[in-house]
Amino acid sequence: MSDKKASNQMWGGRFASGPAAIMEAINASIGFDRKLYAQDISGSIAHSEMLAETGIISAADQEKIAHGLNTILKEIEAGTFEFSTRLEDIHMNVEARLADLIGPAAGRLHTARSRNDQVAVDLRLWVKRECQRVAQALKDLIAAFLERAEEHAATVMPGFTHMQAAQPVTFGHHCMAYVEMFGRDLSRVRDAIERMDESPLGAAALAGTSFSIDRHMTAKALGFREPTRNSLDSVSDRDFALEFLSLAAICATHLSRLAEEIIIWSTPQFGFIRLSDSFSTGSSIMPQKKNPDAAELVRGKTGRVNGHLVGLLTVMKGMPLTYGKDMQEDKEAVFDAAET
Repeated sequence: MSDKKASNQMWGGRFASGPAAIMEAINASIGFDRKLYAQDISGSIAHSEMLAETGIISAADQEKIAHGLNTILKEIEAGTFEFSTRLEDIHMNVEARLADLIGPAAGRLHTARSRNDQVAVDLRLWVKRECQRVAQALKDLIAAFLERAEEHAATVMPGFTHMQAAQPVTFGHHCMAYVEMFGRDLSRVRDAIERMDESPLGAAALAGTSFSIDRHMTAKALGFREPTRNSLDSVSDRDFALEFLSLAAICATHLSRLAEEIIIWSTPQFGFIRLSDSFSTGSSIMPQKKNPDAAELVRGKTGRVNGHLVGLLTVMKGMPLTYGKDMQEDKEAVFDAAET
């Protein structure tokens, strides 16, 4: 049974009718990839500037495109932009609105570009920015542990193996163990940024384009070290997303170990620490209880982050070169892991 709606305006081609309602629902990604709006608009502006600089489009068209895209950016940030599931994703939503604003010049923006290299550069930009944010958060966390370690350089506590008291140590020394853990996490984040610092823009659908584009120009404009080297890999690579999820899972595991110690140490049986009311909850029936819910949530959410890593690894394990719609599953995993 077919849907008699008109074919999708962005990829109509040979299609005489639009997708069935259930196909439209599972195919659309705008519900989550709208998070990429800033990266999508930045990538499009850089692409249009390159097209004008190389003489592929006129300077007048580029000026219209840039003005229209900046207008759309303001609309999205003001909450007045109307997203449409019929237009599938953030790229088509932006380009359709651009056509409304500036007319035929909008159609020239997609010259020498595909949604395949467009989404690859958008997500890479988003993950790179998130890694930079995580790096700063880790530096702040390490600084807090260093401060506490110095404060308790002479505070004696038991060290444990097998959860049995083993040898005396200091609480400062114990804190420094977490400095080492989170230091390795910070190192992994920096390594990941170094590896992902390449621009896939210009790979087009999978085999580049016959237009004489300048990929070094767009890479520099978007803050990348250099362009990627292989067009097939450029549109199909999601190692940067997997690496982000991997370092997130390892870091979450370290946080979970810390949370577990906080939970144990705050019990009456140990009595090593007393949690502030700000990070505890009580019981609805037992007034004497003070529950370490913040730590328990950290411990519990680690499973969620780990699950996203396994999920995306499973998506990618059977992907032949180059792009497949399966790869749409990368974004929700990355977005939720980052937020968690």
